[in-house]
Amino acid sequence: MKLADNKATLSFSNGSPSIELPVYQGTIGPDVLDIRKLYAQTDKFTYDPGFLSTASCQSAITYIDGDKGELLYRGYPIEQLATNCNYLDTCYLLLNGELPDPQQKADFEKLVTNHTMVNEQMQFFLRGFRRDAHPMAVLTGLVGGLSAFYHDSTDINNPEHREISAIRLIAKMPTLVAMAYKYGVGQPYQYPQNHLSYAGNFLRMMFGNPCEEYKVNPVIERAMDRIFILHADHEQNASTSTVRLCGSSGTNPFAAIAAGVACLWGPAHGGANEAALNMLYDIQKQGGVEKIGDFIKQVKDKNSGVKLMGFGHRVYKNYDPRAKLMQETCNEVLSAMGLEKDPLFALAKKLESIALEDEYFVSRKLYPNVDFYSGIVQRAIGIPVNLFTGIFALARTVGWIAQLNEMISDPEYKIGRPRQLYTGSPRRDIKR
Repeated sequence: MKLADNKATLSFSNGSPSIELPVYQGTIGPDVLDIRKLYAQTDKFTYDPGFLSTASCQSAITYIDGDKGELLYRGYPIEQLATNCNYLDTCYLLLNGELPDPQQKADFEKLVTNHTMVNEQMQFFLRGFRRDAHPMAVLTGLVGGLSAFYHDSTDINNPEHREISAIRLIAKMPTLVAMAYKYGVGQPYQYPQNHLSYAGNFLRMMFGNPCEEYKVNPVIERAMDRIFILHADHEQNASTSTVRLCGSSGTNPFAAIAAGVACLWGPAHGGANEAALNMLYDIQKQGGVEKIGDFIKQVKDKNSGVKLMGFGHRVYKNYDPRAKLMQETCNEVLSAMGLEKDPLFALAKKLESIALEDEYFVSRKLYPNVDFYSGIVQRAIGIPVNLFTGIFALARTVGWIAQLNEMISDPEYKIGRPRQLYTGSPRRDIKR
């Protein structure tokens, strides 16, 4: 970042002296006011619930322009990456800042592929969970448990350790997610196979069994890979900020990523696609497409408690660019599986068309987001609803790692310590 030509002046109506605040410019995006010395100079903090107007860090990884509906990974538009690259290309980009050349691509894919197996004892750890446990509860424990099995790479301040743990996490997350699924349904785990692609390997571990050979459908494989790319990073969201805050204490990378998994579990974050699909199920139960009008009326009624899930976004005030790509993937998957007339998909398209034309939703910029279509795609593939957030965590792991590494390498980084506006009782004494 660089200093802007101008400075901001903060003045007070009570006669306190004014102060000047430095203004910094990023590569693109809004300028930021540097308030690091605000408390020392004025004895005051800023108040920003949810940190919606606060830049907590410098970052060169991901950029979002919510008004334009633009998402860039290291400067590359998400549309180009999803069309021209695979997930491991994207991983390399996020971790290293540049797309790999052919040799780097081959070396990176080989490195990840050779670390997809997990310690055999993790099976015994997994058996400690109830069979009906939510996959995200299991996954949080498994990811955190990696630090007990791979304790030779847990020093977050050691660049070599961070690199080793990054590869291990990216490689092993598909194995862990598949193990959590297989355990829940009572099927035997499938070991990874090195000749398959990252997405193809995951699909086989999920849906293969020892009784017969599993053949990866290339359309489904490509769809899975695109889901991973679209969810790989998304700037300073809740789970990424959690990973950064957790990592700022110096804890090991596995623990920091486990904290991200736990945060992602929330329905307002990683569980949004599950909520969107459940909404479509509810409309279908009430009568399907013919009842969409009644559903829309309920959404508009503030007293009904009914919400339109999968529309609108905290950051995007335009069409989510990931949603367009996911809609394309949705069409491809349903066509390949002979589900073009799937009633849930027809319901989703009708609901989208109404929402895009209705003044109530248009004026509030409630456009479809990536969660609206990703749930339909995953359902068509055969992934159970309660595992949707686990897929999200798998894909987002590389983004969390890249953000964590960037923070640790930043000479300005400090342990996170937000302040507060205290509204409790002032000092008082016990009287007896």
